[in-house]
Amino acid sequence: MRDSKRLVSIFRRLSETRQQALLEYAEFLAGKEGADIASAPPGEPLPIPRPENENVVKAIQRLMQTYPMLERNRIFHEASAQMTRHLIHGVPAREAIDELERIFARQYQKHLDALNDHSPPP
Repeated sequence: MRDSKRLVSIFRRLSETRQQALLEYAEFLAGKEGADIASAPPGEPLPIPRPENENVVKAIQRLMQTYPMLERNRIFHEASAQMTRHLIHGVPAREAIDELERIFARQYQKHLDALNDHSPPP
């Protein structure tokens, strides 16, 4: 209870822009908290299109749905870094999302490479 009062107090002192950034980051963390950690069977990424004016939180959610076969814990650190670049350092959402897409694609390639390394010889 004390922490929530402290958080509200801090929130109220922030500018409107920073308040929005804090809310986006809280949504990101809440999505991570409720994520299903179970790994999906190997497969192709799902063809989920990128919306025109997507925010960084929604992009992470979309990419997690696009790549259900990836372990979220492996991606969390890099995704968090992009979220921080956007919210704290002012990197435009489009640029952060472009980098997130590269991160997920790279992790997918590592996933495929690991599967190929463990498959029996032909």
